[in-house]
Amino acid sequence: MRHCAGHIKYLIAIKELSEVDEYVRSVSISRHLGVSRPSVSKMLRCMANCGLVYEDFCNSVVLTADGEKAVNEIFSNFNEVYMFFHNFLKLPQEEAHAHAVKFVTEFPQDTCERLKGIVKRTIKKKV
Repeated sequence: MRHCAGHIKYLIAIKELSEVDEYVRSVSISRHLGVSRPSVSKMLRCMANCGLVYEDFCNSVVLTADGEKAVNEIFSNFNEVYMFFHNFLKLPQEEAHAHAVKFVTEFPQDTCERLKGIVKRTIKKKV
């Protein structure tokens, strides 16, 4: 399932924040993405309407089963795309992360899959 760039950015942020803290709050997402809290609320409302997060996101943001599935689909390519920018192009971690987010949000899914395949084949050759 293809999601809009905004959904993908927020799903990535929610996933990354949930790995650090038990509860993901709107203010944490705001800081992580560098956007205003009203912008976060608006996007979370949209994501709730799409079934990606539960409606009650005032206390903490929780992904629905569809949201979890979307995150898994995104991260099936994201890690290899990040590895391409960081390990192959030698970009610093933050820059590689920013480029990977931009890549998975703006390029077609099949392009992400192709890059993932190239990265995996290259790693196998090195081992």
